[in-house]
Amino acid sequence: MPKILLVEDNEMNRDMLTRRLEKRGYAVSVAVDGGEGVAKAAAEVPDLILMDMSLPVLDGWDATKQIKANPALAGIPIIALTAHAMESDRQKALGAGCDDFDTKPVELPRLLMKIEELLKKFPPKA
Repeated sequence: MPKILLVEDNEMNRDMLTRRLEKRGYAVSVAVDGGEGVAKAAAEVPDLILMDMSLPVLDGWDATKQIKANPALAGIPIIALTAHAMESDRQKALGAGCDDFDTKPVELPRLLMKIEELLKKFPPKA
């Protein structure tokens, strides 16, 4: 069962995504800010991270940079989730080290497709 770390400060988004991903067979853990996201990434080494970009404590761009700077975590694919849908926002997320980008509100089939593509490209370690 692939493990996903969801870093999201909005409780409603966190609960909705967690339930939907668990229903599709993913194990989901959550972090409510960027600092907690970096700590949980190091402690749990998930197979994929969904990273909100506008987070308290440490924003998603800096949290992604810290995760990607850690050699033990650098191979974990990260999908940026943001309400900012401009091409410049996408480029900023990719520049921080995110492997893909998706906009809010989340369109679940599109997000699931991106998750599956990245898990094929970066298969979970058993």
